[in-house]
Amino acid sequence: MKENVFDVLVYLFENYIDTDEMIKPNQDALEVELERVGFPDKEIQKAFEWLESMTVIGQEPDADTTDEPTALRHYTQQEQEWLTVECRGYLLFLEQLGVLDTSTREIVIERLLALNADDIDLDQMKWVVLMVLFFQPDRDVAYAWMEDLVFEDIEAVIH
Repeated sequence: MKENVFDVLVYLFENYIDTDEMIKPNQDALEVELERVGFPDKEIQKAFEWLESMTVIGQEPDADTTDEPTALRHYTQQEQEWLTVECRGYLLFLEQLGVLDTSTREIVIERLLALNADDIDLDQMKWVVLMVLFFQPDRDVAYAWMEDLVFEDIEAVIH
């Protein structure tokens, strides 16, 4: 079984980040726990770096991004290679529903690329969207909607 950064992130999110527990373990305790369950140290470190970057990005306003409803996002060659047409279409769908705005979309794309995965599938993208929304202030409704899609595997139907 080849564990990667994404697997570590999902494990952390399911078991520690998105819980109602008041006491959260520190990073050292989490590293020990992650090693105990079999994650490689290298992937654990990359996951913590990924999460640290998430917090910083989530706190920095993006002055170049506008919420113009008629704007169309053009993907770079690298983004097109890593994000399937299905993923890019789903991001557009989430924007049209108001789950993502242009700022959160850009954070999602940046965080997806930061995974350095060979390929990114729709389920992985949904998890990253959920994680990004979790760290964004005032995105509780969007987070709840995305949580339903991820945990209950509800299919969104475009009418």
